[in-house]
Amino acid sequence: MGYTGKAVLEHFGAYTPDQITKALCQTYTRKRLAAGKSQGSVWTELGHLASALKFAEGIRAIDRAPRIWRPTKPQSDKRILNRGEARALIDGAHDPHIRLALILLLGTAARLGAVLDLTWNRVDFDAVTINLRLEDSATRKGRAFLPMNNTTRPALQAAREAALTDHVIEYAGHPVKGIRTSFLNAVARSKIGHVRIHDLRHTAAVTMLSEGVPLEKVSQVLGHSNTAVTFSTYARYLPQHMQDAVDVLDFASLKRGA
Repeated sequence: MGYTGKAVLEHFGAYTPDQITKALCQTYTRKRLAAGKSQGSVWTELGHLASALKFAEGIRAIDRAPRIWRPTKPQSDKRILNRGEARALIDGAHDPHIRLALILLLGTAARLGAVLDLTWNRVDFDAVTINLRLEDSATRKGRAFLPMNNTTRPALQAAREAALTDHVIEYAGHPVKGIRTSFLNAVARSKIGHVRIHDLRHTAAVTMLSEGVPLEKVSQVLGHSNTAVTFSTYARYLPQHMQDAVDVLDFASLKRGA
């Protein structure tokens, strides 16, 4: 709530939990949309409020968390890269640490935070594994324990030989906190059009599914809590998984009298 609270508290701060109504939530939505915020941003802000109130109920700071009405969550406009575009993006990264970051993002389907957090003590070249998990559970986002592939392994080996810090992604002897500017420069040089960093995770997920990797394995790679999360996020990219179901409904081709 550190950032979200600025807008939320301005609107809800004068009310007690039992005074929060659907109309109050809808007024907040209208105000934020009028201020130029996207529907997705408003959905997230009100979700943070709901989470904070649930936490308050859990520690008995309030008797009951009220319902928070949110606008419909918009479908995200995911950009899925093909293999040629992915290679072009990697080639567009001039700095070695950015190139390595892109290889790991695409080769592990990890979120950017997991890649930037990765330290060498969680890269095992003998076992050929990458442990994206944090032992202290400092993040609520699921992270995976994965084998290396034929691209990530040599890239990591080269980086390890030149490493100056404990962090895998480093620059000038310091851990890297963000790669947005360098990422956009790589996108521009690759000439593949608009793409966001998180789209690399989507690209990895959809590529695995389209190549026939079982949903359960894809879910594990993504670090999802269960396959339902994976299915709800990516099912629309795989209409073929329903082919056998609609084939049963092919009534016109049934033999007479069947």
